[in-house]
Amino acid sequence: MSPTMEIPKLSLLNDKHDHTFVVPIKRINEGHDVQRFLVSKAHHDIMVFVLQLNRAMFPRQLSGSDDPEVRWRTWEINSQTLPLSHAVRQLQGLLDHLNAIIDVVPPDPGPRRFGNVAFRRWYEVVEARLPSLLQDFLPERVLSFSQPSNVSVQAELQSYLLGALGSTQRLDYGTGHELAFLAFLGCIWKLGGFEVSSGGDEERAIVLGLIEPYLQLIRRLIKTYTLEPAGSHGVWGLDDHSFLPYLFGSAQYGPAISETDETPVEGSLVNAADPADVTRIAVVERERGRNMYFSAIGFIYDVKKGPFWEHSPMLYDISGVRSGWAKINKGMIKMYVAEVLAKFPVVQHFYFGSLFSWDEDPNAAPPPPSVHTSNQPSTSQPTNAASNTIPLPLRNVAHEGQRPANGPVSAPPKSFVGTAAPWAKQPRVQSPTTAFPSQTEQRNISQTPRLPPNFNPRPVATAQSGGEAATGMPPPTRAPWAKRPGS
Repeated sequence: MSPTMEIPKLSLLNDKHDHTFVVPIKRINEGHDVQRFLVSKAHHDIMVFVLQLNRAMFPRQLSGSDDPEVRWRTWEINSQTLPLSHAVRQLQGLLDHLNAIIDVVPPDPGPRRFGNVAFRRWYEVVEARLPSLLQDFLPERVLSFSQPSNVSVQAELQSYLLGALGSTQRLDYGTGHELAFLAFLGCIWKLGGFEVSSGGDEERAIVLGLIEPYLQLIRRLIKTYTLEPAGSHGVWGLDDHSFLPYLFGSAQYGPAISETDETPVEGSLVNAADPADVTRIAVVERERGRNMYFSAIGFIYDVKKGPFWEHSPMLYDISGVRSGWAKINKGMIKMYVAEVLAKFPVVQHFYFGSLFSWDEDPNAAPPPPSVHTSNQPSTSQPTNAASNTIPLPLRNVAHEGQRPANGPVSAPPKSFVGTAAPWAKQPRVQSPTTAFPSQTEQRNISQTPRLPPNFNPRPVATAQSGGEAATGMPPPTRAPWAKRPGS
């Protein structure tokens, strides 16, 4: 029998020793603090937990099955075959109570441009009830953890759960709040609140039994109180509110693996939905009840109108990937590192305590500036929009592919300030940052982003075609009633 592949897991605290809990505090105040965060123990633990949950969501090969037709096992949303531990069921009760409070705090009537202020009343009710709710629904092993300080375990965990529910000041919600809920679950894992199981059963229960219900709660909050996207990139972001469902949902459609296999980077499960199906509403409606990726796509259709390629161009670009769902999953991991954990607007509101610590990780590489961390806002001095050098990746925990030789390389043009989809090869100058695949990975990827249907670019003005100059740029747009020069 082949030995089970050892996958790093979030380490547990020793419950035989006292642990000093603290109330988490804000540490990321300026752009340069992000580089410090990238080498912190908190960053390391977040990535270990994400990769641990992600691997568990890949289908598993079955050996010795009574039915020769059944060669693998998958897990879907609301699956009746998914074993849920007592701790997961307890925390589901906590989410149910938060959901029920929405019913007693209706939104204020009347149209409004921004979020509904009734959300602040809902949040106040939750904040008042949360100490008793945590006492009732946190796993017993978490509550009984030895603590010599005056700060209780509930006080540290409450900060993350409240931070996962959106902002009452800005009436918005985004991936930073989603990150806080991931940290809340990570705290419970570290304190031994979840069962340690083989084969990823408990990790799957966390993703499908807690993260997906949490996302459903958040979507109801967004629709009920019209919460704004937090730090949205507009149509050029992956999603206005969430990231994790695309990560775990793409793993659900990945190829089946055994416990001894490495996490796949190409291929798809047989009979899985096609990535291009995100534009087919009938398929989205069918799959959104099974798969987290399509559940998130379905919510986009609930709240946005118009062509999909127009309001969600990055997701539309991803839908053209032909290397399978595992390829998309790999790109999502890289994008999460670059576009969530390395972006000041997202992580500035993450708080650090004793469980997700600001202390430096002794095994982390030094944090050289990068295209993602050098263009951060600062209150003390203006930020240079284009760094002179692009460094190597910080860590290899989620970075596969080729690494360049040591030493800086030339920076891309100033127009290159964001992160394109990791799976799309760009025709412009590329950097060796971790948000992009290597040259080997790019051979099977389209040379250009996927174009919308019936795409018809405007003709380019030239001197021969009547343009004022052969500049290669389209002619300026004039109002129909405007007179032409010289007329």
